[in-house]
Amino acid sequence: MSDLLTPLIRAMRKGMGPAIPSVCSAHPDVIAAGLRQARDHDMPALIEATSNQVNQFGGYTGMTPADFVRFVRGIAKAHGLEDVPLILGGDHLGPQAWRNLSAEAAMAHAEVMIADYVRAGFTKIHLDCSEGCMGEPAQLGDAMAAARAARLAAVAEAAAPNPEALAYIVGTEVPPPGGARHDGEGITPTPAANATATLAAHETAFAAAGVSEAWLRVRGLVVQPGLEFAPATIHRFDRSRPDLLSPVLAENDRLCFEAHSTDYQSPEVYADLTRRNFGILKVGPALTFAWREALYALSHVQIWIDGSPHISERLEALMLEQPQYWQGHYHGDAADQRLMRHFGYADRIRYYWPRAEAEVQALCAALEGPLPMPLLQQYLPPATLSRAARLALPAPRAILQAHVEETLAAYYPEDAC
Repeated sequence: MSDLLTPLIRAMRKGMGPAIPSVCSAHPDVIAAGLRQARDHDMPALIEATSNQVNQFGGYTGMTPADFVRFVRGIAKAHGLEDVPLILGGDHLGPQAWRNLSAEAAMAHAEVMIADYVRAGFTKIHLDCSEGCMGEPAQLGDAMAAARAARLAAVAEAAAPNPEALAYIVGTEVPPPGGARHDGEGITPTPAANATATLAAHETAFAAAGVSEAWLRVRGLVVQPGLEFAPATIHRFDRSRPDLLSPVLAENDRLCFEAHSTDYQSPEVYADLTRRNFGILKVGPALTFAWREALYALSHVQIWIDGSPHISERLEALMLEQPQYWQGHYHGDAADQRLMRHFGYADRIRYYWPRAEAEVQALCAALEGPLPMPLLQQYLPPATLSRAARLALPAPRAILQAHVEETLAAYYPEDAC
């Protein structure tokens, strides 16, 4: 049995298919939108969780890997999307969540996590051991990172119900996951020599660890193509830059590149990345950013309907009460930080939506009746309203998901799906 990812990568490498967008989110409306877009474009849906988000201790979502699988499948069933082929991915699976511990202690936790992920049904496994643990450099060299990745691959192979269904991704990218933390940070594309060295180090390490079969299941290498987003700026991909990375994969048609932080780029960029052998395009904050845009728009509509306070007031209070999710990401004076808390591209506000679920539900309930179209048009774009009208959902929820779908649709070239 082959994994679902391999045929997509082989088709993309032959110029016969698109890249697959990877929806990295635990937000139910975003996941529903991702499943629906995959169905509408006759593609599998790739939904990913990160090691900080979901692990054996619950992560910041409170979900274990098995919980997350049930969560995603429950959303699919609730929206009549259970027949959409589903690829579940684990992102940055390694010792990062426990890097304040010794390397051995952190790796022991990572081994349990990897086993839990594959037993739960995750098949796309990003082995990322690039960050140092207590007493180590912040970033490890290729040899050490690859040796630890091979160690985790051995655990995955032993724990998987069907190892042949696994597809591994290796390597990492800089800046750290979630986008650059400073607007002035420069973005340097990965040099081809570095990409070649990373692949060679992992192949050597997998052989040394006795998991050469797992090496044959490696499907992607994470590299930095030269794009990123920061709190207030987007680093646009330079399409005029020559493609220096593709030759790295010239001899191996089972591999592709994986790009992280592709949020907020244009459809032309995604098409160009596909031509440059980027077969997996990860997106997350841009989708919850779009959801927040639609929710704030609906809250303005509610103000006109019944005079309720804007929901941003509740979110501002939550973010000030529990600042750990945005502090260190947003800088400047108090006014700058306030704007970024709500409107920053890093979208750190996404961590607070579970705590505001009652307010979101109340807002949606208040707007379920017929709404004046001129009022909706004041705050929401025509494409979102048109798409929402086609969804068999209560109007507020349809608008929220439709606005996310409008963002995600840029990843699907109509002539290639």
